[in-house]
Amino acid sequence: METKKIGEIREEFKAAEENMLPSFIEKYRSDERAGVQKLIEQANGRLAKLEAERARIDRLWRYEREYGMYTRICGIDEVGRGPLAGPVVAGAVILPKDCDILYINDSKKLSAAKREELYDVIMEKAVAVGIGMVGPERIDEINILQATYEAMREAISKLGDAPDILLNDAVAIPGVAIRQVPIIKGDAKSISIGAASIVAKVTRDRLMVEYDKIMPGYGFAANKGYGSAEHIAALKKYGPTSIHRRSFIGNFVEV
Repeated sequence: METKKIGEIREEFKAAEENMLPSFIEKYRSDERAGVQKLIEQANGRLAKLEAERARIDRLWRYEREYGMYTRICGIDEVGRGPLAGPVVAGAVILPKDCDILYINDSKKLSAAKREELYDVIMEKAVAVGIGMVGPERIDEINILQATYEAMREAISKLGDAPDILLNDAVAIPGVAIRQVPIIKGDAKSISIGAASIVAKVTRDRLMVEYDKIMPGYGFAANKGYGSAEHIAALKKYGPTSIHRRSFIGNFVEV
């Protein structure tokens, strides 16, 4: 039988999904060529990283296991408290108890590409997802903390059937009768809260990209409404838009 060229084996390795790595290693283990053995080493490295990720994800199920007597465990998180422009957005996610999604984490620790990828997987596999959104005018009216609570309540209401328990990132939400468990830095400690943070972040980021098309010049696609130097310079040059939070921009322009 003709020996397969190393370049062909390399392409096979690049195309191999994670569940195919063990068979790839077994298939080429006896090939003594240095280039092939290097690929075997890389495959073993990928497998080691995969096992480490599975162990990390298992730790993220700690709270879901602790409250496993509840059927519909919902993670809650928000994004957009700090920006000068745009809404505050909350996500509420109920994952199935046999959920096998890897790489969920605090959305701030993930690349934009990874968040987008995980968003699609979460939306496909979640039992229920709710999104709540409160705009700049309402934020100015009731303050950002109350607006955040309002967005969270809206996200819960959009789940359909009410959850049995809420795992929240740090806060206790007023006006909600469902049992709540506030978890400090919960988006990095709970799989459900991490999923909610990703859904909320991607939703808000996509919206800010659309705002950038409508209101060019402020860099919304890049800064997502946060107070970057470019954004502040544009604010001083052009003045506030309809999506700016008047209660946030007083240090830069007259409102």
